Amino acid sequence: MSPPEVTKIVGPALLGEGPHWDHDSQALYYVDLPGSTINKYVPATKKHTTVNIAGGHVSLVIPLEGTKDKFVIATGSSIAIMTWNGESSTPADVKYVYSVNTEKDAHNTRFNDGKADPTGRFWAGTLPSDIGSLSEPIPEVGTLYSFSNDWNATPQLSKIRISNGMAWTEDRKIMYYIDSMTKKIYSFDVDVKSGHISNKRTAFDYETNGVEGYPDGMAIDTEGKLWVACYNGSKVIRVDPTTGKLLSQIAIPALQVTSVTFGGSQLDELYVTTGNLNLSEEEQKMYPLSGFIFRVTGVGVKGYPGQAVKL
Repeated sequence: MSPPEVTKIVGPALLGEGPHWDHDSQALYYVDLPGSTINKYVPATKKHTTVNIAGGHVSLVIPLEGTKDKFVIATGSSIAIMTWNGESSTPADVKYVYSVNTEKDAHNTRFNDGKADPTGRFWAGTLPSDIGSLSEPIPEVGTLYSFSNDWNATPQLSKIRISNGMAWTEDRKIMYYIDSMTKKIYSFDVDVKSGHISNKRTAFDYETNGVEGYPDGMAIDTEGKLWVACYNGSKVIRVDPTTGKLLSQIAIPALQVTSVTFGGSQLDELYVTTGNLNLSEEEQKMYPLSGFIFRVTGVGVKGYPGQAVKL
């Protein structure tokens, strides 16, 4: 079998993040987090549209099930419902539904990665608003929340430094989660009805397996294996969360690899977001494609379509 092929498709962004494949429209959505934009890219036509969002860093975009123009987004410390036709440079409406500032122990945090689980329940986690270099100490003030249909937030995990990737098994019984600074992927048992998670254990350890960089966003394939972006590691890895072993890795021509999602008409392509944030002159020369979005073909497995949020 030929090795996977990595192709630059769109960009660059300052910090591309949160890729979501909408299978119905065959479109890729992603954000430029510090650029405060939401992006839509249609591979069939190569059309790229961008909408600007006021209010700070935009960290995620997920379609709202049963609609064609509504999305759940996170901007700064708030969650909102955005109405957007996919064409205009400004949204038709942004209705804020939740702010982490209302939590008494919220500290000074903002939202980062988020996803809908296989039941359509929305999850999102926080990190310090003033995060600097990853080489500096980062306080454990982040929280991972799950949300009810009326936007009540349930704290599921606390004392997090950088809340990042999430994935669930097809039977919905196990959740995988990343706090990037631990350099580990954790697994939890899930109460399918309530969404409550318990029995935390390590599914994969970067340091034990000699993997460079920090785990960031991730996706799960139909074989139950995880595909994980390596921030400051210039690659995507495939791991077995049941054995804790590294299975394979794909080099990406950008240092800051931020997240991955499966897409394409057969869900057998991997879309990879990257960043171009505060790189040194030497790093810019080494990775001139930093910030671009890449498509990886020939990965040999399939994934799942992006899950919309159900309300």
